[in-house]
Amino acid sequence: MSRVQHDAGLHAVARVRAIRERDSMLGLQASIAEEQQAQQRVVDLESRLASWSAPEGTTSAFLAARASGLALAHEARLARTAAETAHTFTLASQDHWRRDKTRLSAVERLLERRATERRAEAARREARESDELASVRWLRDHVAPQEATP
Repeated sequence: MSRVQHDAGLHAVARVRAIRERDSMLGLQASIAEEQQAQQRVVDLESRLASWSAPEGTTSAFLAARASGLALAHEARLARTAAETAHTFTLASQDHWRRDKTRLSAVERLLERRATERRAEAARREARESDELASVRWLRDHVAPQEATP
């Protein structure tokens, strides 16, 4: 029997688990990329905020610049919150991928253990057959000539 005929259902489970593991890995990679983008946005906004300075001039120009600075600070806070959310999502994606990877590994180990057991059983069967053939040959070579002698 081929190895696919053995444990066909378990091989189907392994294929499904492999697809799930691959999908969760792709999801993890996407969430890591999104987190990096969110972190980069925070860095960009905070550097803009750090280099912001109030202009000299009229009061109205100062008030307009101050409103712009406050809006920039608010946007930076929102970006930090978005980055924290992205990080939380990345951690959840990582846990999901690890769980899928563990499940796939368990099925693969079970398939390998069953294949090893089948190979061991085949080796025992072959050894038994070899012993039987050797016994028959020995009997034929040693017992038959003695019976033929008068």
